[in-house]
Parts: sequence; structure tokens; C-alpha cells
Amino acid sequence: MRRLLTLISIVLAPMWASASDMPRVVSVNVCTDQLIMLLADPAQVVSLSQLSDDPRASVMAEEAKRFAKNNGRAEVIAVQNPDIVVAGEYNDPALIALLRSIGIEVVQFPVTRSLDDIPQEIRKMGAVLGRHSKAETLATALERDLENRPVVTDTAPLAAFFLPNGYALGAGTLSHDILVAGGARNLSVELGFQGNGTLSLEQVILHQPDLLIGSQPFDGFSLSEEMVSHPALSQFPVLNTTVEWVCGTPFVMNAVAQVAERVGRLR
Repeated sequence: MRRLLTLISIVLAPMWASASDMPRVVSVNVCTDQLIMLLADPAQVVSLSQLSDDPRASVMAEEAKRFAKNNGRAEVIAVQNPDIVVAGEYNDPALIALLRSIGIEVVQFPVTRSLDDIPQEIRKMGAVLGRHSKAETLATALERDLENRPVVTDTAPLAAFFLPNGYALGAGTLSHDILVAGGARNLSVELGFQGNGTLSLEQVILHQPDLLIGSQPFDGFSLSEEMVSHPALSQFPVLNTTVEWVCGTPFVMNAVAQVAERVGRLR
């Protein structure tokens, strides 16, 4: 993993090659923002989404400050006159249709549901940007790191996702893959969850997980967060997820390392 993070730092170093013959791109999704910043020549980047410089949403918030932003509206993007707009699977369909109707190419990226999907998503973005070599370098390094994932047996520590409102993540989600790659079992999967679902406070206490996976609390108060701070849960150690858990980028290996470190303390 250290090799991969070193490669990322090299990728983020200043790049001075001309981008005049490469497509100019706009991103309207916080995850595609990050892939673009990892791979594009800066001169290719017309604008990023409004969330790109929010540290609560993006690992690369600091890097995003150097780029213009867009508000996700077709009229603003049209004036910016990009060659390609990069979006997520669930960006506003009306926006996507309108952009295509005025002749702007839109490339959509799916929600990342597996660690094994990420290398191909990196390669796809490399193809969009005309940055094949850089994409291949990052994708190959990530594949090598993923080859070292542990085999999780039924004796591994049991972790339970217990996010606001009891939200939990099961099989077929990136968060589940991160948890298992870090060496833990997922209570949601053992209860048969596919995708997203909810756990009750009673289910968590009944199954006595070794670790709770929570979310970073924000300022203020909400009823959805009150349940996850119930006194009955005080006996369980908690690992809060970070922005590294959200998008399909090489930074997911930081999330895997967070889990592995905490699991190591449980053994």
C-alpha cells in the first residue's frame, strides 16, 4: 500500500505538458472529481463539482481549491464549453439529457460496489482524458495491493455497521469490501443483507460485535444520530468511517488500513 500512496503523490506533482490536444472536461460528481484530479493534466480541467473542495466529501478537497467549480446546471456548463462532461450513475437524468441534446458528450461512471471495480474505473477515466499511461500505472499498483487481501474466516473479529438511523451496509457495497479487506467479518452480511439496510439497537446488542463501524459526527444534533450514541453501545469500540470509504479511488487503501489497524488491536 505504501508503494501505491507514493505513486499517488507522484501523480499529484505539478504537470507541465501541453493539454491542447486533450479533451477539456467538466465533472459534476464528487467521485469523478477525484479521479480527474488524479489523472488529468490540470489544463484539461474546466470545472469540478461544488463538493470537490469540501473536506467532508472529498479526500482531495485541498487539491480541488485550484480549480473552478460548477453548480451542476446545464446553462453554466454549456457556457464553460467542455468537450466532455463526466458524471455519476445517479446524477440528475434531466441534466444529462439536456447536455446531450445540445451536443455535449457525457460519460457516466457507476457507483463503486467493489474494490475490484476500481482499477477498471481508473482505466476508464484514463481513456476519457486521454491519459492511458498514467491510469494504467495507478490501476496496476492498486491491483497489486489488492492481491494481498487477507482471507477472512469465521474466527475473524465481527464488525457491525451502525450509522445514523441504524443504517447498515451489506454484500455488494464498497464499504463491505473495505471492511473484509481489513480483516473483519460483517454482521450485516451474516444476517443476509444485500446492499443497504438497517439494524436495530437490539440486534447489535444481541450479536455482540467486536467493533462498531460508525460515521464521523458533524456539528449540531439530529435524532438520526441519537440512536447510535445510546449508552448501551458504550461497551463497543467504534471505528468511524472517513471520506476514503466513499469513492472508487486508490485512497480506499487508507480505509482498508484503518480497519486492519483496529482489527489488529482486537486480536
